[in-house]
Amino acid sequence: MEILLLHRKDKKNFWQSVTGSIEEGESPVNAAKRELLEETGIDHQEFLLLDWKFSQQYEIFPHWRYRYEPNVTHNIEHVFSVELPEKIIVNLEPSEHIEYKWVPLHNAIKEVFSGTNADALKKLYEIKQIGDKINL
Repeated sequence: MEILLLHRKDKKNFWQSVTGSIEEGESPVNAAKRELLEETGIDHQEFLLLDWKFSQQYEIFPHWRYRYEPNVTHNIEHVFSVELPEKIIVNLEPSEHIEYKWVPLHNAIKEVFSGTNADALKKLYEIKQIGDKINL
């Protein structure tokens, strides 16, 4: 299994999954669909978007709070995934990312900058291990 990682334009060596903010009046799942399309050109209607029903709250680093509304200090991250039948060409949003790569899951866990990204990938790894054992 390989994972799509995106290299942020504004931070050296900052690799991440598709991420983004929920707009006013938008549900987490609709935000995930929108961000997937905006950041990669991947249309959720062509592939199954899975809602993990998992979220975690984290503190926003003070030096990144300028990206958020005033007085916002914490964020809730909702986890979704899309399984593609094969690697595809990704159309990056050039204002956000400068390159992408497909990497094995165990490498992606080590390469992502965000601890919450790593946590989600670790959960995927655990699920995959259980699935592999069941399929024996």
